[in-house]
Amino acid sequence: MKKVLVLNGSPRPNGNTVAMIKEFVRGAEEGGNIVNVCDVARMNIHPCVGCLGGNAQNTSSPCCQKDDMDTVYKYYNECDVVVFATPLYFWNFNAQTKAVIDRLFATMEGESPDPSVPAYVYYLQHKEACLMMPAEEESDANFQLINHYWDGFCERMDYTNYGKLLIGNLMEVGDVKQKPEALEAAYKFGRTIK
Repeated sequence: MKKVLVLNGSPRPNGNTVAMIKEFVRGAEEGGNIVNVCDVARMNIHPCVGCLGGNAQNTSSPCCQKDDMDTVYKYYNECDVVVFATPLYFWNFNAQTKAVIDRLFATMEGESPDPSVPAYVYYLQHKEACLMMPAEEESDANFQLINHYWDGFCERMDYTNYGKLLIGNLMEVGDVKQKPEALEAAYKFGRTIK
């Protein structure tokens, strides 16, 4: 059994991302895992201001900004697996998801107890990470930039890359209902969490 955090960055409450998340959660929970979903697009999460004032030792609220990110930090600190679920916007994470990613930097800031190890390395939290992303286009070129970013992001965050589910031809709300193989893939992706 694992604790799973799904970060839903979709601003559409009934969109394709949400439909995929529901199937992923169903699969993960059927596999005996505990899943929490944070709808970050509907939470009050400010963008990072680059103040470098974070304090990783304050695990419940490491950022100097006080907003709904504290809820994300709680579940993030507890989870074994973090799932970034976001529609592809302009070949990358959407702004709502990127704001959360930027604010995770506060979990790696502060004084390192070991002077030979920088704080951003000392406070890394090894986790497994998944990416679920519906998009308008199906082509490899459409996913080229996010694939490159994702691989580097996992490496820098010390995440084990658990996998990606990138599905194209899902532009309009409800398109995923016409593509049952996408929902089945999301369910099976959730079942792989062990």
